[in-house]
Amino acid sequence: MFRALVTAGAALKPRTTGWVRAMASYQLLVPPPEALQKPLSVPNRLLLGPGPSNLPPRVLAAGGLQMIGHMHKEMYQIMDEIKQGIQYLFQTKNRLTLAISGSGHCALEAALFNVLEPGDSFLVGANGIWGLRAADIGERIGARVHPMVKEPGGHYTLQEVEEGLAQHKPVLLFLTQGESSTGVLQPLDGYGELCHRYKCLLLVDSVASLGGTPIYMDQQGIDILYSGSQKVLNAPPGTSLISFSDQARNKIDARKTKPCSFYLDMKWLANIWGCEDQPRMYHHTTPVISLYSLRESLAVLAQQGLENSWRQHREVTAYLHGCLQGLGLQLFVKDPALRLPTVTTVAVPAGYDWRDIVSYVMNHFDIEITGGLGPSVGKVLRIGLLGCNATRENVDRVVEALKEALQRCPRNKL
Repeated sequence: MFRALVTAGAALKPRTTGWVRAMASYQLLVPPPEALQKPLSVPNRLLLGPGPSNLPPRVLAAGGLQMIGHMHKEMYQIMDEIKQGIQYLFQTKNRLTLAISGSGHCALEAALFNVLEPGDSFLVGANGIWGLRAADIGERIGARVHPMVKEPGGHYTLQEVEEGLAQHKPVLLFLTQGESSTGVLQPLDGYGELCHRYKCLLLVDSVASLGGTPIYMDQQGIDILYSGSQKVLNAPPGTSLISFSDQARNKIDARKTKPCSFYLDMKWLANIWGCEDQPRMYHHTTPVISLYSLRESLAVLAQQGLENSWRQHREVTAYLHGCLQGLGLQLFVKDPALRLPTVTTVAVPAGYDWRDIVSYVMNHFDIEITGGLGPSVGKVLRIGLLGCNATRENVDRVVEALKEALQRCPRNKL
């Protein structure tokens, strides 16, 4: 036996030696980065922009838990609890409800990739950056895109939508409930019923609004609804929430072509999220730790209660509006009923460069607010009160910072 082992070892020796020579045949050209020899350093900032938002202790703690396998039974249980939480937040009984391994942009692509096919007519409410993004993605798919473009601050009436439905006969209409680039809250009552009368599905972006203002997916006739993790939910960026009505699912099932993305193919995702009566199969490795955090953020909001969260955002944002007007600042959205209760837009005061104000607040107070985005760049400052950050104390802090910024920042008097 010993002689056989020695003989086998001798037979393997040249092959092993050759493997070592091959691995050591090059010298390293790039040394270990000096920066990575130091501890990670992250500033402690109050994030009062349009997102991401600060993480509460329970969500922070979830991010420090140990990894488990993405196909372990315990992970499936967490995923099932996430689905239930999404159904609660969306107020839907849709079976095809799940989380996407990607940000809100990824959920938008998942919706469009699965529902639209080349040549489909797609009607888009483009009153800010998110409608423009939806139109761009639709064009990439090969859909016939019909943007209804409005200046920043505008919203869509039922009459305007009906005119677009009658003219273009779309299979899908896109609307943004919370247009974070402009601060507009789009009404939704009646829009689903109107779409269905024209045999059109309704897709709604609620990334900046979910949890901060009422939405009732089933009762409002919304066919596809999506949102993100990093706004009112106070979870890390990188996961998103999505749900499809039975009518939307029928559109997916009736496709003549495969969705252009395998990663976002809803039939595969429905399987790994347990949305059908089939054994779960591997599709991709889900972000396990991020899903822990998402589960906890959903639990925090469920325990607070949706109606309490809506009330909190409405009342604290009203307090912010009063304080801003007390500084002489003008709210960008004129109609109070159309102001988004999570992200407030302020008209850039005359004579100031918005970048000076944003930088001053960050550099002197460690508070993040932002300027405009897309069509609203240069026109507005944006202040977000999202989830646990929606407090009167935070309003007082940011208003004091803005007051000093307006006193200290240079002003062009011409």
